[in-house]
Amino acid sequence: MLNGKKRAYLRSLANTTKPTSQVGKEGITQDFLDQLEDQLRARELVKVTILDNAGIEAKEAANAICAEIRAEFVQAIGSKFTIYKKNNENPKIFFPGHEQAKPKDKRESSSKRITKKQATIRSIKKKIGITSLGWS
Repeated sequence: MLNGKKRAYLRSLANTTKPTSQVGKEGITQDFLDQLEDQLRARELVKVTILDNAGIEAKEAANAICAEIRAEFVQAIGSKFTIYKKNNENPKIFFPGHEQAKPKDKRESSSKRITKKQATIRSIKKKIGITSLGWS
């Protein structure tokens, strides 16, 4: 189930995509559903256009399709609607804050802070002209 932030993120992705499928005068057929499932498996997010001669509204068609193929309704604008179905085997869309964690590099120091003692030693070395390579 999509929450508001995930749905908003998917709407932002769908904003730049073009429709990849269309519902014609035959309406929603089993061949159309099979084609749509293949597209969802490949892309996870699909935008569909409904032609004027189809005789159905975008939101009605989207809800019927989502119930049939177990997808999530994202949005309907005019004669277009967008649906989403997560591909568990090979996901393409990662939501913000849900990226895979990266292992920490042990060579990098976790903090750039220095202790008071280190600061004192650095200031003394600086006053008397000692560098890390030796005397200056």
